[in-house]
Amino acid sequence: MAGERILIVEDETRIAEVLARYLEAEGYVTERVGDGEGALALFRRFEPDLVLLDLMLPGIDGLEFTRRIRAISPVPIIMVTAKSAELDRVLGLELGADDYVTKPFSPREVVARVRAVLRRARPEAKRAERYRAGPLFLDAGAVRVRCQENEVALTPSEFRLLEALLAAEGRALSRRELLSALGEAYVDERTVDAHIKNLRKKLGPCAERVETVRGVGYRVAP
Repeated sequence: MAGERILIVEDETRIAEVLARYLEAEGYVTERVGDGEGALALFRRFEPDLVLLDLMLPGIDGLEFTRRIRAISPVPIIMVTAKSAELDRVLGLELGADDYVTKPFSPREVVARVRAVLRRARPEAKRAERYRAGPLFLDAGAVRVRCQENEVALTPSEFRLLEALLAAEGRALSRRELLSALGEAYVDERTVDAHIKNLRKKLGPCAERVETVRGVGYRVAP
């Protein structure tokens, strides 16, 4: 959707400029910042619709930035990492990042991922389904989740995962099926495991409803 705001947090000026140019060519509004402290301050002023975040930053690194943002906002976050930083990618996903891109990358791939993550984050007019599994309740139309009548704040990716599991009505879904529900066809299936781990943490007493089915994937106990 034209006009959506993208905050680019990247300390390599050339990379940030290329990303901004490609995103702006697609109609997005961008702001760039090269350090974690500055990113936190700009986040509050700019109020972005998505953050494109390099993990290797001076001062506050990308992981700490993600931790602080997740304490105040469910805004979608796409991490940009080095191929060798698998542990950081996993930690970032567990902290609540929605997707990741590895360096070196194609700017067109980044734009495609931004488009996909933003599409998942938007409410859909015809999504009016409501699901319940014991004390766990999800309202797709209102984009709300409750556990024992307490509101649960989820990222867009976590919400989509839970919605797909609830819609399956007790059937176990494979990691590949869950990636399809997320629209992340090209992401490693371990991404699902990281999102599920984070989802369980947030669900609190309802976490036990999300069951691991050995050799298959996951399901929500009906």
